[in-house]
Amino acid sequence: MFERITTYLAEQFDFPKDSLHWDTTFKSLQLDSMDMVEMMMDMEEELGVDFDQNDMAELTTIGELADYIEKKLNEG
Repeated sequence: MFERITTYLAEQFDFPKDSLHWDTTFKSLQLDSMDMVEMMMDMEEELGVDFDQNDMAELTTIGELADYIEKKLNEG
């Protein structure tokens, strides 16, 4: 899942993929709440899972998001 998220960020927001790491924060990438909502909607559509907006507000790094999505997929 980490690979999928970093590919998405590189493609959508033009970040160098090799600069994205497990502990990279969304704040350090300067993603605003609208960027995060867009990413979540795209991930929900692609993966067929629903994300809880309250949970999403707690996620601060790419790794935390990857773990969260893996957990949701395993529940599914």
